[in-house]
Amino acid sequence: MKGIIDRFEEELVVVEMDGEMKDFPKTIFPPEVVAGDVVQIEADKVIVLKDETDKLKKEIEDLMADVWED
Repeated sequence: MKGIIDRFEEELVVVEMDGEMKDFPKTIFPPEVVAGDVVQIEADKVIVLKDETDKLKKEIEDLMADVWED
């Protein structure tokens, strides 16, 4: 399952997956994850998809630039 880390709540990580928010235990995530990271979750293993995270951040930056240009 692929998703985007939305936020951290105590011992949980809230991940947006297909428009829904799902909670996962913080213990299965690498310590370096941050909100906005795109992750692949398989059972109790989480992989940060760096290329997809960078692409998403670039898309958001471009959208924000368009908003503030006007």
